[in-house]
Amino acid sequence: MENESGNTIETLIRARYPLLYVVSFEEERVKTELTRIAHGRKKQLFCWSVTEGLETPDGSFISELKDPLKVLEYILQSDVNGIFVLSDYHPYLNDPVVIRKLRDLSHQLKTSMKNVVFLSPLLKIPAELEKELAVIDYKLPGKDELGKIIKQIAESVGDSSRLEALKSPELFNKVVEAALGLTAEEAENVFAKSLVQSGDFDLRIILSEKEQIIRKSGVLEYYHASENMKEVGGLDELKKWLTKRGKAFTPAARNFGLPEPRGILLLGIPGCGKSLTAKAISSMWQLPLLKLDVGKVFSSLVGSSEENVRRAIQTAESIAPSILWLDEMEKGFSGLGSSGQTDGGTTARVFGTFLTWLQEKKTPVFVVATCNNVRELPPELLRKGRFDEIFFVDLPSKEEREDIFRIHLEKRHRDPDGFDLEKLADTTRGFSGSEIEEIIVSSLYDAFDAGKELTQSYIEASAGGMIPLSHTMEDQIKGIREWAKLRARKASCIEWEEEMPENKRQLEI
Repeated sequence: MENESGNTIETLIRARYPLLYVVSFEEERVKTELTRIAHGRKKQLFCWSVTEGLETPDGSFISELKDPLKVLEYILQSDVNGIFVLSDYHPYLNDPVVIRKLRDLSHQLKTSMKNVVFLSPLLKIPAELEKELAVIDYKLPGKDELGKIIKQIAESVGDSSRLEALKSPELFNKVVEAALGLTAEEAENVFAKSLVQSGDFDLRIILSEKEQIIRKSGVLEYYHASENMKEVGGLDELKKWLTKRGKAFTPAARNFGLPEPRGILLLGIPGCGKSLTAKAISSMWQLPLLKLDVGKVFSSLVGSSEENVRRAIQTAESIAPSILWLDEMEKGFSGLGSSGQTDGGTTARVFGTFLTWLQEKKTPVFVVATCNNVRELPPELLRKGRFDEIFFVDLPSKEEREDIFRIHLEKRHRDPDGFDLEKLADTTRGFSGSEIEEIIVSSLYDAFDAGKELTQSYIEASAGGMIPLSHTMEDQIKGIREWAKLRARKASCIEWEEEMPENKRQLEI
């Protein structure tokens, strides 16, 4: 079956677009599609590389055309109905002579039956050619294409009837979904490795290899979420909202007229469970979680930052429905205002690419962004339509602190009923969830060092020796609360107590 990207290329060729730029790592897959298009349109296909020169339709090579400028002159002078594919031509687009030649070529090809297709994994277009080139992001293989690859690999082993994945349509679909986000060649390698290691298509092997491949990008991390909503203390309003939205990924929701959820922005006090919630959503909805490191997006190579974010978006979309997690988002986009002076506008362009995608995306990629300092985020990110909702995660209330103590005691194989949780909650007013966890860990160290079992006194002693962030950052937290009152929805239905802990009040005195 023809793919969407191939149809786009064919349409542009039929419309006589002179210069096309196809962005893809899958050189052979794109060339196969271009061969199909050329055959269907009765065109000749020529392929150029700097190492071999120009390959003609009969399979011979014109080696004297290895020079990137000479091949453009040849295209200009040739009288053929053809498609010329120039592989990895992007390094030569910095040459002023090449740029001028391409502009001349663009004008003259409009009245001819020739098209030039630049094929590269990197998108690097000089400003002079921005209006001359049509850019196509070649999409990764979909379910149908991956299904064909599985069957081809299975047939290559001989007796494919013994393979469980081919017997069970449900297992076959899971194997296909596990490979989404890989190139065709990567998928072939992973499937072959799985057959060699286990004798069948093993989901664990495929997912493990997929994690490594995605991690190689340096920008995305395939995160295996072991956390669940039971480990998140409090935040009842947020949990209710997520429970409702989790049902909206089903076909029944589409038939009912519901759109796919777009995403949420979680802002608030550090250490209060924003990142933990992002991980728990993945387990709650049973969707793959991809973590985008915004800091790593900004590469030192000119043009690479924009390409990094485009590739991350493409990967997230290819395995949709999925969750894209951006942790501490403000750190990546904090220099937006001075981007033109400090980094040549890179931050602004990357942010623009992400913002446009966030507004216009059609695929079910749910974005979970977390932020500690909302004042560092650009205001256009907070406009309605970017996210479904903005939630403010405050310090835990007394009831929530009890819940958090219970969670962390159970997590460390202690019976919470053996402790006075109400008293612990009272003595830790102003503490965040991560600080409460640290109290439990610290008290366990103390008890273990003393050779005794954990008791209430150890926990109270650890709490008494800790100064919470709400004390050292009191003014900043008040500022965040004031901002959130009119601009965000509370993640918890319980009001937080304003009083400062008695032991901290004494410290201040």
